[in-house]
Amino acid sequence: MSTFNMEFIVKDLMNAFPNKILDYKFDGARSVFVSVDTGILHDVIRYLKDRYYLKHITTITGTDLGDSIELIYHLSPLDRRVLVNVKVRISRDNPHIPSIVPLLPGAVLYEREVHDLLGVIFDGHPSLERLILPDDWPEGVYPLRKDYKVEVG
Repeated sequence: MSTFNMEFIVKDLMNAFPNKILDYKFDGARSVFVSVDTGILHDVIRYLKDRYYLKHITTITGTDLGDSIELIYHLSPLDRRVLVNVKVRISRDNPHIPSIVPLLPGAVLYEREVHDLLGVIFDGHPSLERLILPDDWPEGVYPLRKDYKVEVG
């Protein structure tokens, strides 16, 4: 595709995945946030990768919303300044989601980072080991969760 029309991409996604695109919001002419049903995350990532050459993941943003954890997969082609941001929400109490590393190998470190800091378990990840936190960090304590308490002393 020679140009990226964000409105066209959203309409295309809505046609390809009827009733599974939960919401969308344009952020300027070159960025869109698309909320999808968690069950189709892999299919949406594959579709965007194959149809629109969105093969580069710039990062994964994770946010503790209190009752759920929101993940945003920021995708772009290598040759253009556009972003398609795919959002999903997962249970905070059972934070499992399939790894996208088989689709986009560049996600390997981003998933490890989100696992380390928020406790998200990326099922099927090839090496979900610590990345940022020290080896002696307590298990089950995630510094970017709302209930994390900083000890000053």
